Amino acid sequence: MSQDQLQRFLLEDLDIRGAVVRLGPVWQQVMAERDYPFPATELLGEMCATALLISESLKQPGRITFQLKGDGPISLLVVDCDERLNLRAMAQTEPRIEPAPAPQLLGDGQLLLSLDMPTMRQPWQSVVPMQGERIASMFEHYLGLSDQLPSRLFLAATRTGVAGLLLQKLPEADARDPDGWNRVEQLASTVTPQEQIELPAQNLLTRLFPEETVRVFEPRRVIHDAPEDWTKVRNMLRSLGREQVESVLSEQGEVVIRDDLANREYRLDAAAVAALFDESPPTLH
Repeated sequence: MSQDQLQRFLLEDLDIRGAVVRLGPVWQQVMAERDYPFPATELLGEMCATALLISESLKQPGRITFQLKGDGPISLLVVDCDERLNLRAMAQTEPRIEPAPAPQLLGDGQLLLSLDMPTMRQPWQSVVPMQGERIASMFEHYLGLSDQLPSRLFLAATRTGVAGLLLQKLPEADARDPDGWNRVEQLASTVTPQEQIELPAQNLLTRLFPEETVRVFEPRRVIHDAPEDWTKVRNMLRSLGREQVESVLSEQGEVVIRDDLANREYRLDAAAVAALFDESPPTLH
């Protein structure tokens, strides 16, 4: 498996399923021109891998948003992706942070998951307390509650690459092999962050589970597609009103709108602001 792909697999004789994700250029696009301290980069990368592994099951048009919000020096981590595995992410963090366990970096807070699909009248949300010493254990706890399947996550993140491995014990696993889940857990626990980031999926799975029958499915490509959306920005500014927008313009010399999740910045000078309010907004029929 090349970088920027996700690949599902099944340990056929054990009734244990899993997935592997590995990001390179896409992760670098997400982080372009962002100068987060490394502890924030690492946690956000691990959360991106987790979000993709969980979102892989989304087949219909829709978007899943994952949010960790706390009162620590890293106050917010947000990742979202859609049925195309189109990934966006952001963090709110203090500019300088020393390495520390995740609970200390995030503080007390909540894990929120939101699913928004065109067929829904309103987004579905789930909120649970943050529990665990790592991003992996926080989401293992969540998956145990939501999927009601024992789950293990193994995550790795650097400034240039991200990787994740998900294992889930299916209902018939114990009937197939009473010791199978424990054995697979122990084998997976030997993986190193370097192996996860550097090894293609097939090589990684062969290294971890050499005695098991591993069925590998077709890989899916992960993308980062966040095009400019001037229509959304203009409509938002019009909703604020001319007086408020021109007040910002007079104070700052320009109007700057930052879309942190898409990692885009929109700038309007005096001429652009004047044109914005002189234009007739679209008529709804």
